[in-house]
Amino acid sequence: MQDDVVIDAYPLRSVDKIRYADTDRQGHVNNAAFSTFLETGRVELLYDAGEPLAEPGAAFVIARLVLDFRAEIRWPGEVVIGTRVAKVGRSAVTLEQGLFQGGACVATAETVIVQMDETTRRSRPLSPAAAAKFSAVGAVGRA
Repeated sequence: MQDDVVIDAYPLRSVDKIRYADTDRQGHVNNAAFSTFLETGRVELLYDAGEPLAEPGAAFVIARLVLDFRAEIRWPGEVVIGTRVAKVGRSAVTLEQGLFQGGACVATAETVIVQMDETTRRSRPLSPAAAAKFSAVGAVGRA
């Protein structure tokens, strides 16, 4: 396990409250809740009502999600979700995220999101404005 993942490496931050219902019989947060926490960070980037990124008639869908568990999350408390854009493609964007509790990284994830045409159900190119916004949320302090 690497201890070098820090919240400062992520330009976007979200906070989610840990609910008692998120816990399992072992007393820690169930692994399914980790994906829900990651969703909070993605949604705050993808679905900004003031500046929508999806083209009219298009939606974002997850094509790939890789989640690495690093430590337990305990109730009660909060989880801080860090999000950054690792790569912008023609119709897809790769996000890197970290989940943090008490300043410690408890999980990391990589998600590939594709813009899909709602009629054809096929990938659809990102607009230049969306690509620029995604590029602006690149990794902090990475070469």
